Amino acid sequence: MNGDRERRLRWMAAGIAVGAFILLMALEVLTEDHLDFMDVAADAFEKLLLVAASCGTAMLAIRVQSEHEERVALMRDLDTARAEGASWRREAQAHLQGLGAAIEKQFQAWSLTDAEREVGLLILKGFAYKDIAALRGTTQATARQQARAICEKSGLQGRAAFSAYFMEDLLPPRQTAPLNFDAQGR
Repeated sequence: MNGDRERRLRWMAAGIAVGAFILLMALEVLTEDHLDFMDVAADAFEKLLLVAASCGTAMLAIRVQSEHEERVALMRDLDTARAEGASWRREAQAHLQGLGAAIEKQFQAWSLTDAEREVGLLILKGFAYKDIAALRGTTQATARQQARAICEKSGLQGRAAFSAYFMEDLLPPRQTAPLNFDAQGR
């Protein structure tokens, strides 16, 4: 849309420039008593430069105005996006606090120790045993042992089941029929 507007303005400016040039040359020819080719050529060149500079200035002013309007619109959109983002973060924070409280309540129900709670949270965040050990300043064997203790106390079979226990209720229920694949996997 902006390209069409700019193209129309260029054609309009070209038409105005040609008209202004013809008008200025006609006035020059009509008001001069004695004309020779060099005078007409010099006057034509002078008028052409004047008209071109005027049109260039007008086109530049139009482009600056257009860019200013676009910048104002972008700033308005950015402000809207920032406000929506802040609103989403506030809402998400409330949900995260509720989720954190629910996880802590379940950890208490399973009677996890402080170390097991910390390992459990790191497992839920997706950390590997190596990373958990490094973050906690322990060995990988200790991190694995604490994860086994969590599974024993919770009655869950491994890290995947432990994570799924908390993730299951966060995901929306499946609303479509299961996908049917043919023999070729399509």
